Amino acid sequence: MIGLFKKIGALVTAICIVSGGVAQNPSVPGVKKIKDVLIYKDSAYYNSFPSIVKKPDGELLLAFRRAPNRMIFGEKGNNHTDHNSYLVSVRSTDGENWTTSPELIYAHAFGGSQDPCLLQLKDGTLLCASYGWQAVRPDGVPNLKQPYFGTSGGYIFLGGYLVRSGNGGKTWQGPYYPPNIKAERNYNAYGVKVPAYNRGALYEAKDGRVLWIVAAHDGVNKTSNYLITSKDKGLTWEYTGEVAKDPKISFNEASVYETPKGDIVGFLRTAGYDDQAVIARSKDGGKTFKWESMGFQGHPMNALRLPDNRVLITYGYRHKPFGIRARILNAECTDFKTAPEVVLREDGGNGDIGYTWPVQLSEDRVLVVYYYNNENGLRYIAGTILEIKAK
Repeated sequence: MIGLFKKIGALVTAICIVSGGVAQNPSVPGVKKIKDVLIYKDSAYYNSFPSIVKKPDGELLLAFRRAPNRMIFGEKGNNHTDHNSYLVSVRSTDGENWTTSPELIYAHAFGGSQDPCLLQLKDGTLLCASYGWQAVRPDGVPNLKQPYFGTSGGYIFLGGYLVRSGNGGKTWQGPYYPPNIKAERNYNAYGVKVPAYNRGALYEAKDGRVLWIVAAHDGVNKTSNYLITSKDKGLTWEYTGEVAKDPKISFNEASVYETPKGDIVGFLRTAGYDDQAVIARSKDGGKTFKWESMGFQGHPMNALRLPDNRVLITYGYRHKPFGIRARILNAECTDFKTAPEVVLREDGGNGDIGYTWPVQLSEDRVLVVYYYNNENGLRYIAGTILEIKAK
């Protein structure tokens, strides 16, 4: 980490393009890797958990979580909880060249924010879902309402919230807090039940509802997934149904998608299930779901409808060789057990990578963004451009 302790605020590396060569899977005709792109890297910060949308004017808006690189202060390393983690964004017109000074989306008044998840509605409104952690000093921890979910570092889970923008991400309003799931057992640092939360893509359905698969601690160190929906563009939310629940398996980080025929499909991350990727499907508008293993490992997944109605599923691969992978499913997402895997990258430094988010650049090009590290070095925001020909 040469230069780690040099000029903290100025060491920004962006707009760097790394030749990725061709990573064409012969069993997936028409899929070709074009290049890897370094989007944002700064030795002063730990950067992670990106999401991205393409605005009506063609500009790409990418949100991510940025926190101080704690090694600057002599600490041993970084982790995923920090009271100085904020939601920020960078922009691009082509997916390769990016602004170098991130703009602030939101800084929580009381805690650090995680995993900004962007959704652009049909009318151009932007939603950004997140959740937070509050650092509580040792003398305050015994006074917290129990049970609560916390870390050994003294961070107490706050739960989820959203912010909204009506001008393309120039300014943001909120936060807006969803209700807690009835099954949620934990209280946050304020002494109220944890509001619904999750990391993953929301979706605007054909009927105008905004779909959001959220998580809730319904057991000690165990979470399940539930669907909540909004009829007023994310201002208020109501409970719709249980997505996935099991006595031993945890279901958590999830993305939701609606197929052309109207099925609501969730792509779920698991724990206690050999890291199996899980799909959950509802044929009744989200009231009931049936879940099953997809037959492969993925951490977590995201979905993009391609111009020919096939669905690109992307995910981090947190087993050796660490990297980024994808599959292309049919329009109704029913061939997940037979769809071949495409390896985008396998040069990751360890399992602390991934959290992919794909966006369509042009008719036959897709940018998949994610956070990454090499040789367990500082985390940064990167992407891979793919060429995907229509079937």
